[in-house]
Order: sequence, then C-alpha cells, then structure tokens
Amino acid sequence: MTTHTAAQPNALDRLQPAAITLLRLSLGVMALAHGLLKLLVFTVPGTVGYFESLGLPGEFAYLTILAEIGGGAALLLGVYTRWVALAMIPTLLGATWVHSGNGWMFSNEGGGWEFPLFWAVALLVQAGLGGGRLVLSRRFA
Repeated sequence: MTTHTAAQPNALDRLQPAAITLLRLSLGVMALAHGLLKLLVFTVPGTVGYFESLGLPGEFAYLTILAEIGGGAALLLGVYTRWVALAMIPTLLGATWVHSGNGWMFSNEGGGWEFPLFWAVALLVQAGLGGGRLVLSRRFA
C-alpha cells in the first residue's frame, strides 16, 4: 500500500486546481449566456418590462444584465473570482424567488427554482475554492 504526504500529492489531489478552474469557467459561461440572452434576445426594454411585471423596479433588470455579463466575463478571465462569485449570489437568489411559485423542477412551466438555487450554491462553493488555474488576478483569486 502506497501512502502519500503533503509533499507528494496523489493524482486526484493534482486534479483539484483543474476542477476548480472548470467550475469557474462553467459558471462564467452560464452567467454570460444568461446576460447576453437578456440583452440580445429579450432586449433591455423587454427585460425591464418583465421585471416590472413581477413587481420589481425596472432598474433591477439593468443591474441583473450587468451582473451576468460583467460577472460572467470576470469569472471567465479569473478576475477577483472569490469576490465576483459572492457578488453574483444575490442575483441568483432573486432568480430563485422569481421562480419559487413554479415548483421545484426547472422543467416546470415558467421554470422552477432548483436551477437558480443550485447556481447560487455553486457560486458560494467557487468563492470558497478560489479561481483555480488560468486566472488574470492571483490576488483574491
């Protein structure tokens, strides 16, 4: 039986930075895609109207688009990963609230709240893990 020490990590330990990076890149792609969807497909006026139809201030639509596009880009680039991940959590908790009346499953009509809640938890995990490899900002990565 082979044992390893901190000086000799096993193969699985060496995969951890790559796994952290994969999580960061996945979260970044998803955020950017959702922000661009609101900007280019639903359009800004359409997104503002949707937010207002929920009883939310229209300004929240602008903040959400900014959070998703800016936060997604920052995650992809590895810029202040921990802080960006934490800053994006309120947006996902808001999405969880928006979808809460549609049931648990995101495949339900109107989308349930499982996906945005999972996404918020994944952002919290990313904040705890840092940025992994291929980051522009080592500080607070």
